[in-house]
Amino acid sequence: MVQHFLPFYCLWFYGLWFKSLPEGVSSMKLLIHPAVEPARFKRILEAAGDMAVCNAETSDDARREIVDTDAFFGKMTPELLAAAQQLKWVQSPTASLEHYLFPELIEHPCQLSNMRGLFSDVIADHVMGFVLCFARNLHLYMRRQMEARWAPVGNEEMTEQAFVTGPAAVSSVDSSHIHLSDATLGVVGAGFIGQEVCRRASAFGMKILAVDPVCQQVERIVDEVWLPDRLPDLLAASDFVVIAAPHTPSTYKLFRTEQFKQMKNSAFLINIGRGVIVDLEDVTSALENGLIAGAALDVFEIEPLPSEHRLWKMENAILTPHIAAASPRIAERHLETLLENIRCFVSGQPPATLVDKRQWF
Repeated sequence: MVQHFLPFYCLWFYGLWFKSLPEGVSSMKLLIHPAVEPARFKRILEAAGDMAVCNAETSDDARREIVDTDAFFGKMTPELLAAAQQLKWVQSPTASLEHYLFPELIEHPCQLSNMRGLFSDVIADHVMGFVLCFARNLHLYMRRQMEARWAPVGNEEMTEQAFVTGPAAVSSVDSSHIHLSDATLGVVGAGFIGQEVCRRASAFGMKILAVDPVCQQVERIVDEVWLPDRLPDLLAASDFVVIAAPHTPSTYKLFRTEQFKQMKNSAFLINIGRGVIVDLEDVTSALENGLIAGAALDVFEIEPLPSEHRLWKMENAILTPHIAAASPRIAERHLETLLENIRCFVSGQPPATLVDKRQWF
């Protein structure tokens, strides 16, 4: 069967969709594996211009076609990489790279790009949802609602307020709710997501601190982003600590009991980065022993979190099932990033989301 994508052709053979140039004309080649569906493939063809594109459904097809491939999108494996003879660029389908990288790929001279930047605003919204829950005790009030229980945090027996004379002093209920513009939020990892968290927290009037090995400032928000060696200073000063860092060799189990002891016992931990950054047993014990006031976790060292785990029953824990990045906008952004990087490759430019393979980001 021949389908026309003028001035080229899209052929179906051996499980491949292939856009080829007229005979005798040389071109760069992009290999896709696993194969994408026709709608995305059509957009990729348009972005590729004169570059040949092969959409390989089977691993055998992919191994055969990668021999003379210049660019690759999909799941790279050691076997595929070993067969490649002229590979110059690999595009990961994910933003995180801990499950994508392997030693041979790190050492290979090809460029690697990822899908960073797709989720920044979405995940930052999720973070602020966590912040507001803790600040206004919404996680507690939702539980009490299920019990049909009227019980203001700070004075569970109070049934009415003194509206006639007005408040004469700060009450126990008042002090049990956080005034956000009096609070400090510390961000661990000031990349795309971390910077967006800073912007949203700033809109609430919060004081912002951040640590990052690369980013030096968040424009108009954080004048000086500290280097990671100042993490203890950030922990000691923050009322909310947000982990927005990727999983790298230097962030693996970065948060253990020592770090929780450096935090205020009134502070809250929020992790929307990677589960392995926070030791699961240590954070559970920190909540049980009052080292920190609460934790909101979207990612976990073990996923799914076992149903018998102690965290499920803790009132000072908010758990979401790794969905902070969920949004109806992500698929379109994913495709646009892929198309933009294809255009960059065709024009001889580095991909817009180029990563440092040795640092994993």
